[in-house]
Amino acid sequence: MSLPHIPILRQGIVYHSLDKIEIKNPVDGSIVAQVSQANSGLIRRDLNNIKKAFDVLRSFSCEELILMSNNAGKLFMQGDLPLFEGGSVQSPNDYMASLSASSGLPFALIKKNMQKIYEVFTEMPTIIKGLTRGLSLDILDTGIGTQSDVPVSYFPSAHALGAVLPSNSPGVNSLWMPSIVLKIPVVLKPGREEPWTPCRIIQAFIEAGVPKEAFSFYPTSHEGAATVIDCTDRTLVFGGEDTVSQYANNTGVQVHGPGWSKVIIGDDLIEDYKKYIDVIVASVATNSGRSCINASALVVPKYAKEIATEVAQVLANYKACDKYDDAAQLAAFANPKMAEFIDYTIKEGLKVPGAIDLTAQFRGSSDRKVVIDNCTYLLPTVIWCDSPEHPLFNKEFLFPYLSVTHSSEEELLDIIGPSLVVSLITEKKSLIKKCLNTSLIDRLNIGPISTIQVDWDQPHEGNLFEFLYKRRAIQLAKV
Repeated sequence: MSLPHIPILRQGIVYHSLDKIEIKNPVDGSIVAQVSQANSGLIRRDLNNIKKAFDVLRSFSCEELILMSNNAGKLFMQGDLPLFEGGSVQSPNDYMASLSASSGLPFALIKKNMQKIYEVFTEMPTIIKGLTRGLSLDILDTGIGTQSDVPVSYFPSAHALGAVLPSNSPGVNSLWMPSIVLKIPVVLKPGREEPWTPCRIIQAFIEAGVPKEAFSFYPTSHEGAATVIDCTDRTLVFGGEDTVSQYANNTGVQVHGPGWSKVIIGDDLIEDYKKYIDVIVASVATNSGRSCINASALVVPKYAKEIATEVAQVLANYKACDKYDDAAQLAAFANPKMAEFIDYTIKEGLKVPGAIDLTAQFRGSSDRKVVIDNCTYLLPTVIWCDSPEHPLFNKEFLFPYLSVTHSSEEELLDIIGPSLVVSLITEKKSLIKKCLNTSLIDRLNIGPISTIQVDWDQPHEGNLFEFLYKRRAIQLAKV
């Protein structure tokens, strides 16, 4: 059987490059697929003509695209879809097997991510309503309309949305998908080990009737990724702290970096902390801790060590197991060196007085890094810090990791730092008001809601509509 080949997609046109890379299974080194590579010159040349794709997509109404999106969701979950090739098709099981082989994700977590993506396809009316705050879709079709009896006009601020995607979790693709219904073509640079999910989403959209011209797909180098950013007016970029700082002042780039999401318990409810252990555990460990909305820190007014111990006891039951096991909760690392670096960083941090790894006592070993069937895992880790100044507090890693410390309400905002999601467990009005009035928190859950719970009418990170459209002032002559 020949190896799958993933080509470049140039505004819907399949292109084979002489320059190819191999995606390998980290377990046995076998080749999973060959992937054509786009050079920066080809990308730049194509994107000079991206307005053609923009014009094609805008010939459809938003309502038509919503119906196509709904049908695409069913195809994504159940259909045999091509990998951009004429005769080669990929079943849902083929997709899961390829993704698991290249990324280390167990089938159970892939299925959950597939369900999330399916819901984005099918919940698009609710998502668009949340992004536009109830704006009539006719206004996006015609450019003008009324809202609360006031004339309004919106226009696109980009001819295409670029996205430089990571390999850590398939669910991140949900962030660019609404762009299609908003009638903005996409230019995707996939993660090196994870071309599978954007490929399948694109093919589901195309099979459902969305014009193929709306999709450009460029597996490429760092130089090619920089070209995607340079040549698209609006770009989603995923990366670490260095990436965040690099594009902090670039209004054309929406950076999705570490979330530093948190759970905070107020002093009015802290005596009942046992009620909230499940919420904390779900916030930390869902999707193997690989999402930016996973909590990486817990801040409480007291009982920090006691709560950390209880969470550690639960998380110590999460074991590395076969990727086909339906109970699998942890993902292996496609790059074992990443796991080694994270493990080393935590060990070095523990040498600084004032922190304890509380999970070690429950997992029966100080070994956080384990290798099973040639797959490298990091076991969940809960670190109690006696002070928010400890270097292991408010760190974020690519596995279930939680640092726990204490703070008074008065000092809370001084220590939490920027936080993508905060689950604030309190009924205290002064604390709620303090968190509502700060710019440090992007998404606020008030009450015992896990950080990973997402309502489709609330943008989970950034507002794609406001990123892609601008409102213009408009006046109509009275007749």
